[in-house]
This record gives sequence, C-alpha cells and structure tokens, in this order.
Amino acid sequence: MIIKCAIAALSLCASAVAAPTEKRSVDFKWGSEKIRGVNIGGWLVLEPWITPSIFDSANQNRPQQDIVDEYTLGEKLGRDAAQSILRKHWDSFVTWHDFNKIKQSGFNVVRIPIGYWAYDTLGSPYVSGARDYIDAAVDWSRGLGLKIVIDLHGAPGSQNGYDNSGQRIDRPTWQSGDTVQQTLQVLKTISQRYAKAEYQDVIIGIQLLNEPALYYDNLSFDVTKQFYRDGFGQVREVSDTTVILHDGFKPPNNWNGFLTPSDNNAQNVAIDHHEYQVFNNDLLRMSPLQHQQYVCSTAESYNGADKWTFVGEWTGAMTDCAKYLNGYGRGARYDGTFPGSSKVGDCGWQNDVNQWSQSYKDDTRKYIEAQIAAYETKTQGWFWWNFKTEGASEWDAFRLIDAGVFPAIQNGQVQYKFGAIC
Repeated sequence: MIIKCAIAALSLCASAVAAPTEKRSVDFKWGSEKIRGVNIGGWLVLEPWITPSIFDSANQNRPQQDIVDEYTLGEKLGRDAAQSILRKHWDSFVTWHDFNKIKQSGFNVVRIPIGYWAYDTLGSPYVSGARDYIDAAVDWSRGLGLKIVIDLHGAPGSQNGYDNSGQRIDRPTWQSGDTVQQTLQVLKTISQRYAKAEYQDVIIGIQLLNEPALYYDNLSFDVTKQFYRDGFGQVREVSDTTVILHDGFKPPNNWNGFLTPSDNNAQNVAIDHHEYQVFNNDLLRMSPLQHQQYVCSTAESYNGADKWTFVGEWTGAMTDCAKYLNGYGRGARYDGTFPGSSKVGDCGWQNDVNQWSQSYKDDTRKYIEAQIAAYETKTQGWFWWNFKTEGASEWDAFRLIDAGVFPAIQNGQVQYKFGAIC
C-alpha cells in the first residue's frame, strides 16, 4: 500500500514517545539526532565487487580462478603475498581526503566494517594488520567532526556465507564449535579499546555482528540472542557506549523486549536493519516507479521496534549489474547470467553514471529520495552502502554526488529535488 504522509507523521510521533531517553556519554543524541551516514565498505574487509581489480589481478594466470574472497586470498597466495596486496590496499583505498569529502558532502557518521581476523586470525589464512587503520579513521573523524560506528563484519566460520563476511561458503558455520566464544573474545578486545570514555567523542556505537543470516536452519535465534547479551555485557564493563544489534533479517520488532530497560535495565541499544531491492528476480523486474512505491509499501516492516532503529545499508541500485556483486566469477540476475535467473535487460551502462540518460538519473534520484524520506520518518536515519567503488556507479556515493544524483545535505537538511513519493 502507499503510506500516507499523515500516517507516517503520526507513526513518527509515536515512535519518538516510545524511544528510550536515558542519559548517555557518547557525543551523539541517540533517539533524536538523525544519522545521515555512509559505509566505508571494501576497505578493512575486501568485497570483490567493490574492488574487482584486486581479485582479477590475484587470479591472473590461475586456471581455477579460486581467489574469491579475503580468506582465499591468504589461503591461495600465502601470508606474505597477501599481506603485500592488502597493505597497499589499506593505505590507498581510503585516505583523509575521502573522509573530508564525506564531511563536506554533509554526512555525519561513518560505519566501518572490520573482520575478526584484524584482532586474532585464530590460525586461519587471513592476514592481520587492519586493526591499526581504525585508529587512523578515528583521528581523521575527530579532526573533521565525523562520528564512527565500528561494525564487526566477519565472524569465525562466517555468519552468513557471503564474501562480505570474509569467507564465501555454501552455509555459514558460525555457531559451530568455539566460534561464538571466539567472536566474543574479539569483541572484548574491541570494546576494551573503543568503548572507553576517551573515544566517546567520536565512536558512537559498536555493532556486535553484521548480518547473521538467521534464515539458515543451522543458525539459532536463541544462540544469537545469548551472543548479543554477552557482547552487550562486555561493552557495559567499559562504558555506556551504544551497542548495536543487526536484526538478522527479521523485522526489528521481533527483538522487542530484548535488551531494553525492562530487561535487566539494559540501556543504549540500537537495531540495524538493511534494505535492498536487487537480490530477487521479481524485484529486479520492477519499473523505477514501482521501486519507489515499494519503498512506501514496506516502510512499516521496520517500524515499531522498542529500540533506536536505523537502516545501516541501502542503495540506489535497481539492477545487480555491478561486476561480481553476487560473488567473484558469478553473473547478474538482471542479464540472466546468474544461475537460476531469467534476463530482464542488458548490463553494462549501469556501471558508468556518465552513460546514464537524464531520465535514469532522475529516476534513481527519486528512488534515493523516497528511501531517505522513509528511513528518516520510520527510523533514526541511515548509512548508504557504499562511500565509493572502483566502478559500480549505482552504489557509489561519491560518483552519484558528483553527478547530482545523490541529494546534497546542507546544514543538516537533505536537499530534495522531487516531491514526496509516500
């Protein structure tokens, strides 16, 4: 259904009344201040679609093309060779200039994904060294006036089986063996450093785990809840820094009553929800207007949580045409090259915003503006995925800003070009 603005306004008021208002020490007004952020994805956890050149180069002259994620980069090339590739990437892909552009574009928070192996490789093929770059990001952000959410993006065994967890496997094996306890040990290291009072001027939240795929029958909701409870407790041993839980692909209100003031007086907890419209054949067949209307019709699905809620990942993409988006060596649903898909259209031009027609630019901006409006009405805000890419314009904030497709944010206000959709 199309959600009426009046209903949305009433829902916003109700949410504001219900939201926690307890004291906090972080320098951010959780519960009232809008999050308008970007993800620093593909930096401290590789993703083939964000930096395809790394994987194309690593697989050159390899007949099996078997380097598909950060795990196999270390496994197949060996620690020294992988370390050389990663160190060059860490030093060049993100610099102060990127953080400055984020600030000058009007964003106020960055979400930084990092893998467990940055703190303890646990005998795996992963290469260590990424942890030091969080400190660089803190320094840049402090100087520029940006805030940071640290996001544990990859857990031992993979919590979702996708390359964005560091390891692409058929089924996640997190929660088997000692993996949950190992994850907590890494989180303890992160918490004991970055939840300290001296970081609360910059670090406004610690996300315990990104996208645990609770739709798998071998990942338990109850085990995940206990993991969240234990991770929360570790942060609270240090400070009242906000603890962030990903919803596990369940409606955020499924977590109501859990880690709230009524649950052992748990304070300062937020829920992260993700919204994409490109990983499903039916969604890919929708017209631009239908994509916009779908934003409106699904907005209530992430409303009604009893915790501060934000949309931690979303995009302006209406196709899955970005190279390797579905995994290294895998095709796209949109052009029918992904297994089990049927062709919708041709890929190619979508990855270069300079080839977009003005009507496609307008349609994409309308889609982006519809999402921003919905997220800011129903939640505390959002983090766009991703700040930049090597060549996936639909996902690339910097390219879309420069092309006038992503709306400017000036003096804390989003500069909408088109009228309300919802």
